Amino acid sequence: MAHIHLGEGAFPLWALALWTLLAVGLIGSVVYRVRKGGIRTQQIALAGIAAAASFAIFQLNIPVWGGIHMNLTGLVGILAGPLLGALIALVVNIFSAALGHGAVGLLGANTLVNASEAIVAYYAFKTLMGMDWDVFPASASAATLGLSAGAVLMGVIIVISGVNGSALPRGDLAIAVAGLVGLNLGVAVIEGILTGFIVQFLASVRPDLVGLADRDTRDETTGVTA
Repeated sequence: MAHIHLGEGAFPLWALALWTLLAVGLIGSVVYRVRKGGIRTQQIALAGIAAAASFAIFQLNIPVWGGIHMNLTGLVGILAGPLLGALIALVVNIFSAALGHGAVGLLGANTLVNASEAIVAYYAFKTLMGMDWDVFPASASAATLGLSAGAVLMGVIIVISGVNGSALPRGDLAIAVAGLVGLNLGVAVIEGILTGFIVQFLASVRPDLVGLADRDTRDETTGVTA
């Protein structure tokens, strides 16, 4: 959902280096954990479908205030998990940059933004489900929280980096970016609700896809009968 729609050279070199190094560190730790813990075939197939869906909807750009759109990263995190979710964020950004949707130099920054959305959404969903929330409010709230975290991180990255060639003082830039973040927060609510409906449907037909099979089995096992 959140994405830095700036051209090549918009960020100073030190900022590009900083965000790229942080993204490399994040992806490196993710790859290490995936290699160490292994991955199931079902997860690979699910990750491929999630990446394709995210990439497809990501290309539908609404030309408002530099461009807003949905990318289903909250849904990706809930379905694929935090590790594969971060890798999917990287892949989607690479292919999008190749099509001119986002600068190549901002791959690191945008990967951090979108990976954070998937990671926060996953852990928020698991936490809320652990508190016995119903599937729809848990997934909708988790996706909204994840997307909101990404929007705020996007704004922080832009304000910290500054924009080359911009005549706005840092304070005025922060105000302008705050407006953009606010717009993205509104879209986060809409995408969160959409994610809630999708996860609720999947839970009704394939609870194992959203990690609810064990919960259903536990509820049946511990149920009290007269």
